[in-house]
Amino acid sequence: MAFEYHRILVAVDGSDASELAFTKAVDIVKRNDAKMFLAHVIDTRTITTVAPEVYDQTLAARSENYAQSLLDEYIEKANHKGIYDITTHVEIGSPKIKIPKDLAKKFEADLIICGATGMNAVERFLIGSVSENITRYANCDVLVVRS
Repeated sequence: MAFEYHRILVAVDGSDASELAFTKAVDIVKRNDAKMFLAHVIDTRTITTVAPEVYDQTLAARSENYAQSLLDEYIEKANHKGIYDITTHVEIGSPKIKIPKDLAKKFEADLIICGATGMNAVERFLIGSVSENITRYANCDVLVVRS
């Protein structure tokens, strides 16, 4: 008897890698008749690198609007493939921590699907990739989709 996943957390950021991860997730969700949790984490690093005089509520609001429109696009694509049991979530923080520790726990995920990052070897060595941290800290299975 094959193992089935019931609660699949899909981390998306709008990159080509996350698009591939989403496409694979759709197939796995359908095959397992699972519930899909689509999450986007607004990385605080991108917000804090902006000069304080430029950062204001409109930047945060734009980030959240982008995240919501991204998730809406993914919902539409999933619906088009016959998947309707979808929960979306936008979070602000470090995706390296939020996805494996907070969101996986919150949604009781038994599988996390994410794309491999586009970082070069030096960046991975210095700060580690998001997908690497997800695989390291998650308490459930993780599928890293490569392009």
